[in-house]
Amino acid sequence: MKPKQLKSFLTTAVAVVVFSNSTQAVTVTLNADDPLIGFMNVFELPANGGGFVFGSGWGISDLTATTDSGANSITISPNTIGDPNEFWYQNTSGTAPDPANPGGPGQAGNKLMEANIFAQETGTFAGQTVTFDFEVLADSLTGAHQARAFIRDFAPDFSSSFDIFLPLNGLSGPQSISLSTINDPGRHIQYGYQLLGENVWVTDTAPFGSITLGAVPEPSTTLLGALGLTGLVGLRRRK
Repeated sequence: MKPKQLKSFLTTAVAVVVFSNSTQAVTVTLNADDPLIGFMNVFELPANGGGFVFGSGWGISDLTATTDSGANSITISPNTIGDPNEFWYQNTSGTAPDPANPGGPGQAGNKLMEANIFAQETGTFAGQTVTFDFEVLADSLTGAHQARAFIRDFAPDFSSSFDIFLPLNGLSGPQSISLSTINDPGRHIQYGYQLLGENVWVTDTAPFGSITLGAVPEPSTTLLGALGLTGLVGLRRRK
């Protein structure tokens, strides 16, 4: 191959590699106005064995979460259950008039609640490195409840997953996590937030605190394309 032909071939090869790699990574964020999904997993308390009880889709407000479109933020608080049944609450005060329905102010929860708020993509991110950017705007949670950010890559039937979690208690400011997904268009990629801890009677939530999470603006596709082209031009000039 002649030097000029070799130079042209290498430039083309670099261009192919640059654009190929750009399709193998995606950066996401979670906005207050996104079509968010809520899911609750319920477990027994560790003192009762800690076993899984059930999991089901819940509304965002039922997870004790609120969204603020103006601030583009999501605030999550410890979960509350309005049903006073002993399934949900303990008679810790010993003064409940009906032991079968002890729930009320001052009574401890009887379940561990794992509230999940997330977005889900199926097939779109297959075989890519997904980066989830967000910001911890405020955190007043106590050690009784643990918040985490996550990216989860589920099998098509949701029977298994591999995941990355980032504990959020005590953090502040911009944060980021990444996960390389399996190249299978049938898999489901979820990214979002999770809060785990005992359910709390609705009038008792304040002392347990809350966490507020904000979106980080996604890079402009146009800007990224321009940067990629600038890089190629620079490569051509150096050659």
